[in-house]
Amino acid sequence: MALGATAFTAVTALVVSLVIAGSVDEDELDGAGGDLGTALNAKKVPPPYRKWVAKAGKTCPEVSAPLIAAQIEAESNWNPKAQSRDIRTGQVIAQGIAQFIPGTWASWGMDGDGDGRADVFTPADAIMTQARYDCWLAKKVKSYKIKGDMTRLMLAAYNAGPDAVRRYGGVPPYPETLNYVDKIMKLVPGYSLTLDDGGPASAFGQRVATHAKRWIGTPYSWGGGGVDGPSRGFAHGASTVGFDCSSLTQYAVYHASKGAVTLPRTSQIQVTQGKPVTRDKIRAGDLIGFALHGGGNFDHIAVYIGNGQFVHAPRTGQTVKIESLDAPYYASKPQSIRRYG
Repeated sequence: MALGATAFTAVTALVVSLVIAGSVDEDELDGAGGDLGTALNAKKVPPPYRKWVAKAGKTCPEVSAPLIAAQIEAESNWNPKAQSRDIRTGQVIAQGIAQFIPGTWASWGMDGDGDGRADVFTPADAIMTQARYDCWLAKKVKSYKIKGDMTRLMLAAYNAGPDAVRRYGGVPPYPETLNYVDKIMKLVPGYSLTLDDGGPASAFGQRVATHAKRWIGTPYSWGGGGVDGPSRGFAHGASTVGFDCSSLTQYAVYHASKGAVTLPRTSQIQVTQGKPVTRDKIRAGDLIGFALHGGGNFDHIAVYIGNGQFVHAPRTGQTVKIESLDAPYYASKPQSIRRYG
């Protein structure tokens, strides 16, 4: 639901009783991120909306077409006539394929298809407005300088209003908002075009990199994750669904090999297997073990994705992200590079 900057306060008491006509369930709490820079897998989008989702995904760098598609599924399940109502009063709260409340639509609604009017029930208008509003929210939450994944913060602002994100210094602890953000992040990979879906290349290493990048934004969870995806960890990861460093690499290699290769669970053992590779021969899909705490113990591992960058699950409190091999902290640590295919 797209709320304006002040609208959430007025409807906080109503949100848990919200019923969205035609929407999917919103009780899935297992968050999962995605490579938000990947191309749209148009086959996953209903044909009437493909053109507009693809166009909306070019509005700003922070908002991709797969994200737009995932957001629409969570909002209305692709129903352009969907309406959200308060089950106690029957009052309409949000409308259309992107679920705008009337006040927000009045301020942001745009004529996406050029027919001379901005109609919340016209998919082209609503989808292009959704992208425009998402982009504004992304810049807004960045201006707050809040720690956390910007995509999650932007989605939280779309659902709860940017003021709520600012007040709480992150994703507000409202059940509906938490579920909303997690659901969309889990849906993004399904709308992303990966190398396995017919992308420009199909080398094993490139598939490893792609599968790792699909989970960007997923929380770090100590002991969590595996070949089936993110899961709840244990000890200080017990309350978080996500990946740790070695479960992310295990997932990426397993799916890149279509289940033929299952790596050991820990980074210390993963760096003893596969083919050793020198730094000057590194290529996308190679795993990089780091001895972060000395003693020759490779206690961290990541997936190299090319251009001097790697993707990894860093530590508790952070999310799967891309970083540079030239960053002083990582460049100064002993490394072991391994290739599995």
